[in-house]
Amino acid sequence: MIRLVLPAAALLVLGACAPETPPRAIPGVECSAERLGALTGKPRGQEAEAEALRLSGAKIVRWLEPDAVATMDFRPDRLNLHLGADGKINSAHCG
Repeated sequence: MIRLVLPAAALLVLGACAPETPPRAIPGVECSAERLGALTGKPRGQEAEAEALRLSGAKIVRWLEPDAVATMDFRPDRLNLHLGADGKINSAHCG
């Protein structure tokens, strides 16, 4: 009996260690950072933010300065704009 219980218990423990499934997109929210190449090099500001939201389809923007600490939570409706030391946009990604 123990020979059957131990392997079953081991499978349960290993199953609890399985990686989480990746976040799924929210219907109706399509953030795409691929169309933001024109914003690279532009300074941080309301005008750049409005243009980034329009081009990406995101609902909110998170500005990330160099060496900034950011949460790792995934939000499919959020656009992350990374700034260089000069305060200009270096890169962008959704999440």
